[in-house]
Amino acid sequence: MNLRPETVPTHSLSDLTNRLVPSPRMPVLFVGHGNPMNALADNTFTREWERVGAGLPAAQAIVVISAHWLTPGGTHITDAPRNPIIYDFGGLPDELYRVQYETHGDAQVARILAEHLVEYEARLDSQWGLDHGTWSVLKFLAPAPQVPVLQISIDYAMPLPDLYELFGRLRDLRRRGVVFIGSGNIVHALNRVRWGGGPAWDWAVEFDAQTADAITDRDVTKLLDPYRTWSAARVAVPTDDHYRPMVASLGLLEPDEEIGFFNTEIDMGSVGMRSFITAG
Repeated sequence: MNLRPETVPTHSLSDLTNRLVPSPRMPVLFVGHGNPMNALADNTFTREWERVGAGLPAAQAIVVISAHWLTPGGTHITDAPRNPIIYDFGGLPDELYRVQYETHGDAQVARILAEHLVEYEARLDSQWGLDHGTWSVLKFLAPAPQVPVLQISIDYAMPLPDLYELFGRLRDLRRRGVVFIGSGNIVHALNRVRWGGGPAWDWAVEFDAQTADAITDRDVTKLLDPYRTWSAARVAVPTDDHYRPMVASLGLLEPDEEIGFFNTEIDMGSVGMRSFITAG
């Protein structure tokens, strides 16, 4: 993988930021992406993604924080001119490996993101593409984007409060045409999935409701320490890789913002599809 420390040898941050012109405040989304097979489906989840996507304002860039790009001890940002599709799963139907989603990147936008995260020594990455946490959702939210699409990785070694603060550094770019999307699942217990279908487990319903209340109330202290706050967290979130994009999305919110939920169901018993978008 071609990684390099971010440097901007010929441009100041102010020069780079002129690449993105001032705009009304763009929305932040967190999307529960769930089963990769949703990418081929016409179901309640994908129809909601289409509905929400149709209402998004015209952006200058789309930046996704996916649970499927975890980097230990650092934050990476895609900067390739074209985004290859990554089929980061196995044992699924051949049709899923033939899904295409054509997008381009933007090296200047990547540098702007990196400069905002210079204290975290963010790195540019020209090899990573779009993993399924990104393309399986964007193909419904933004079927044919005319603006660059980028990904920012999740530093898996970073404590949740620090991750929240890191993404807060990018908040002002929402007023320069950037739509940010976190993609994961708040409840994500693959070891308890009902593969044949069935009702949600009681602990999944409990944790989903508890975190939904905390998100509505912007009770960030609870959300940044879920295992100490809620007894169901250990079962509902055995590992926090899919929880972290929700934390990133929260970090991007401004204090006065309200959010609205969509796709609030729990799929296969233990995969929470709850999603949110800023209300305006």
